[in-house]
Amino acid sequence: MTISTDTPDVAEAPPLEGRLRDLLAGKKIVMTGATGFIGEQLLWKILTELPDTTPAVLVRRKGSAGARDRVITLVGKPIFRELVQAAGGKAELVDSRIEVIEGDLPNVPPLPRDLDIVLHCAGDVSFDPPIDKAFATNTVGTRALMEAMLEAVTDEAGTLVKVPHYVHVSTAYTAGRRRGMIPEAQHVHDIDYDTETTWGLKLKETIELESRTPERLTRLRRQAERVHRKAGYLTTARDTEERRRTWVHDKLVEAGTERARSLGWTDCYTFTKALGERVVADLGRNIMVSVVRPAIVESSLKHPYPGWIEGFKMADPIILAYGKGNMPELPASPDSVIDIVPCDMVVNATLAVCATRPRIGEPVFYHVNSGARNPLTFADIYDHVRHYFLEHPLTPGGQGAAQLPTWSFPGAQRVDQLLNTSTKAYEFADMALKIAPRWEVFRQLARDLDKGGEQIAFLRRYLTIYGEYLRSEVTYLDDNTIALHNRLDPADLDAFAFDSSVYDWKEYLEDIHIASITAPIRRMEELKRKRRARPTTYRELTPAKQPGTVLAAFDLDGTVLNSDVIQSYLWVRLPELGPWGRSKAVLGLVRDLPGLLWTENRDRGAFLRALYRRYRGADLAALESFVDDTLTDLIMDRLAPEAIRRIREHRDAGHTTVLLTGTIRPFTRPLTPLFDHIVAADLATDEQGRCTGYLTGPPLVGEARPAWLRHYAAANGIDLAKSYAYADSHADESMLRAVGNPVAVNPDVPLMRVAQADHWSIVEWSSHSAGSRRNRPLGR
Repeated sequence: MTISTDTPDVAEAPPLEGRLRDLLAGKKIVMTGATGFIGEQLLWKILTELPDTTPAVLVRRKGSAGARDRVITLVGKPIFRELVQAAGGKAELVDSRIEVIEGDLPNVPPLPRDLDIVLHCAGDVSFDPPIDKAFATNTVGTRALMEAMLEAVTDEAGTLVKVPHYVHVSTAYTAGRRRGMIPEAQHVHDIDYDTETTWGLKLKETIELESRTPERLTRLRRQAERVHRKAGYLTTARDTEERRRTWVHDKLVEAGTERARSLGWTDCYTFTKALGERVVADLGRNIMVSVVRPAIVESSLKHPYPGWIEGFKMADPIILAYGKGNMPELPASPDSVIDIVPCDMVVNATLAVCATRPRIGEPVFYHVNSGARNPLTFADIYDHVRHYFLEHPLTPGGQGAAQLPTWSFPGAQRVDQLLNTSTKAYEFADMALKIAPRWEVFRQLARDLDKGGEQIAFLRRYLTIYGEYLRSEVTYLDDNTIALHNRLDPADLDAFAFDSSVYDWKEYLEDIHIASITAPIRRMEELKRKRRARPTTYRELTPAKQPGTVLAAFDLDGTVLNSDVIQSYLWVRLPELGPWGRSKAVLGLVRDLPGLLWTENRDRGAFLRALYRRYRGADLAALESFVDDTLTDLIMDRLAPEAIRRIREHRDAGHTTVLLTGTIRPFTRPLTPLFDHIVAADLATDEQGRCTGYLTGPPLVGEARPAWLRHYAAANGIDLAKSYAYADSHADESMLRAVGNPVAVNPDVPLMRVAQADHWSIVEWSSHSAGSRRNRPLGR
């Protein structure tokens, strides 16, 4: 344990003499993090309440958008509307009130030489960042910003021409795993931040190297093959590489967490933020330094309006999960304090700190929190959250309404045991569903299972990241912060108050905060209900601007036709054999079926080749005649009526219709009028026209299909980004990815999961209808 428990000296907050707008008039505040949650409101507050203060924002280029373009986009947000109208436009507001500096952390460009205050509120706010990113942002970036600031106010002789005020927005949780009362002071520890930073950055290279070893890649490739083998080598390779990147990320997170805990901090975020504070203290010996330490920052109490928030913060996923019925328990101590503070109070306190003038070389620390004067326990917040959702459920009563769990706070060990048991049950059920028949009942079971899996993953993530915060035994003292608040000019109290003891938790949580974070969820649910109310399968197609420039590709078996190649084989082979021959053929197929299915699961092409060997000796012309004379009605009765209508809609829209199938060509003969082009497997024949048991070329399956589509599109001037593809099997994932409008039809569970993850259309086409004969494509 290298964190000291010694009580450090506490520097008192300096006084304020006058209104903030006067104290900060004529000042230039160089800001980082203006596009972030707190930074956005800080910028709004400066522009709104400090008319004679110039914010200079450090913003990085993002893609083709330069820093100025990004700031113009930023002021297009609703809270800046009145400011934009008064200025005559977004660009006019930026050019007249904001100085834009294009740059990034740690690559900080030269800063304005007339700066007065540097307000650093950028940083990695994730509680589980990869160790290299945490150090790059929180220590290296802080050092680079301070060095650029000092260079801007230093002349050629190395003398400070002015003493700037550096205001550093950190976090209350830099105290680490301490307990009891935490004063507003520098935390005492003996960590060498230069050494830790060097090793933290080097770990990225070390873990990247390990991820590329043959042993690691073999394990990752085999994991990918178990999921994507049917989809093809390239799909497997893409997933293998994605798994490698995920493995690297997870190992970097693990490395950061373990290093932090080995030194007395909860996680890498608080560890590197604490080291960043030490960087500030060392580089700020000759300037004025203030450090603002907010606790858990949530939506605004009052400004710019009650409930203002950007995204979801630390407590919000737990609140929403409870409202959806997905949070059965919380491994928190009911009497532990969850230290929440509204965003506008953090902003107000930070700007008040900017107006102070601390003594040179004596940093002043400010805790902006509620736990010391207005504590909220986990038992309290549970009562408020439960009461809110009982009064305002996310889903109306009736079928589908969420059942709110009753928490008993059983402790982390009980919850962890529950998670382990649930995880094992999930893994077993998932294995079974991956090989289940392609029926809607199994797809629905998979959807329900996936929701359960997401719930398990969510609970495990929160237990891992926030476990210690749920059982904290600390009180962050806020004497400096309250002393500063009490020195505000009375005229500033309406706009700049930040006393956390004055608001009521029921009003804030139930009437303001939870209502705010659930509003977008309710809007989303309403949109989902509207989408479910209208048919998505038959939405109106956009006609091609030029006929033939858009393509619609269809798989056959399981998509357009309720059949498979084994059934097709039995249809044509059994009638030509006598009773003994039929028995022999069926028995032989039953005997070989496990091997065929095993082959099909690994390699669709090899499976088709093995099956088509059984056509050896068949007369191809007789086979075609048999299909024309006998099987046409059977095939037509197994066509999905929705598929026929959809194909006709594509043709009416001027789209080129293509059938891509591994089925042998004779079985596609009844479908010829529907499609502009049919690609099927062709049986090779000898001089007498009898099948040899081989194909004339490789069957078009898996990743051969997108290759064919790209070649066909290039040769015929077709725009695949506007084209469509329909398929039912995970083996056709690559074909669906080749077009801009993929549609999963009656998908197997693996394809359904891909489609859901990538927001593809998923449709159910009936497999059989007595009216299907009326939908025959003949004559088209």
